[in-house]
Amino acid sequence: MAGSTIGTIFTVSTWGESHGKGVGAVVDGCPAGLPLSEPDIQKFLDRRKPGQNRYTTARKESDEVEILSGVFEGRTTGTPILLMVKNTDQRSRDYSEIASYYRPGHADYTFDKKFGFRDYRGGGRSSGRETIGRVAAGAIASKILAELGVTLCTYTKSIGPVAASEFDPSHIEKDPLYMADGHASEKAQAYLQECMAKKDSAGGVIECIVKGLPAGVGNPVFDKLDALLGKALFSIGAVKAVEIGDGTAVTLASGASNNDSFRCSQEGQITKATNHSGGILGGISDGSDLILRAHIKPTPSISSIQDTVNQDGENIQISIKGRHDPVIVPRAVVVVEAMTALTLADALLTGMGARMENLIKVWK
Repeated sequence: MAGSTIGTIFTVSTWGESHGKGVGAVVDGCPAGLPLSEPDIQKFLDRRKPGQNRYTTARKESDEVEILSGVFEGRTTGTPILLMVKNTDQRSRDYSEIASYYRPGHADYTFDKKFGFRDYRGGGRSSGRETIGRVAAGAIASKILAELGVTLCTYTKSIGPVAASEFDPSHIEKDPLYMADGHASEKAQAYLQECMAKKDSAGGVIECIVKGLPAGVGNPVFDKLDALLGKALFSIGAVKAVEIGDGTAVTLASGASNNDSFRCSQEGQITKATNHSGGILGGISDGSDLILRAHIKPTPSISSIQDTVNQDGENIQISIKGRHDPVIVPRAVVVVEAMTALTLADALLTGMGARMENLIKVWK
């Protein structure tokens, strides 16, 4: 299967299936000397693992990561880093029924058309469990960024019709929905209870704010920074739209209101008065906060009655069984953060060769 690798210098290849022996990633291009241990990665995986509250699947997985290569005496060696998480709570019998039909909203039909057969146990490679490899690799990318003073804050912006109106970063890790607004979270939880009572699900929006990213990251044509971020975020199975800065709201703005005026401080630093662009101009970072949003669709696995077709071409009705999240958004927060971190780490590494002076600093 092609398409399981992302990146140019800092590359990540994910592997494994939802109901196989395990899942993980191979990270190549990580500079040598980065302090790295399994707990550094585990804290990221703990943010996406199942069974955390009533709004996540009841599948019980510890998602404990093992570093099998690329680290010696607590530091990266510059060689490929193999990360593995074993699957321990598969219940493939929950999926035996779906081998004969196509679930609405899933990749069952398209997998059959492309490969001629599919792993029906939880979706195989198209399962959300594939994102474990992304998150584990993103933890490494985040450590690289932190060494450079770049930080990411990612949270649930909205669930269904309930949007946050306040922003308290200290509340995010304590909130079951990873919202930065406690009042909005209470309303969103009530909305989810209504969805669950109707055997239905919900979607939402995840926002990521990147601080400390220097100006000059990205390229002006095909490898625009926003294009790279868009590709990375759209590769997450549940993402249906991506916004940078004001996003789709720019269609309602005028040039005068949308343009960000430049200013020069007394120290000679160039800044912007506003940040409608979301920190990217012409495909290159401008030194402002990078602001992006990923729009997540409702969980397609719902237990209410749905119309579909079986492999014999017969029209049937189904009710999805098994253990599924009524909302994907909270567990996808760290996935969006990981894919953003991977993209930025790779862009920073590939951008080092843009100026001769950079090569001189390293090699002369």
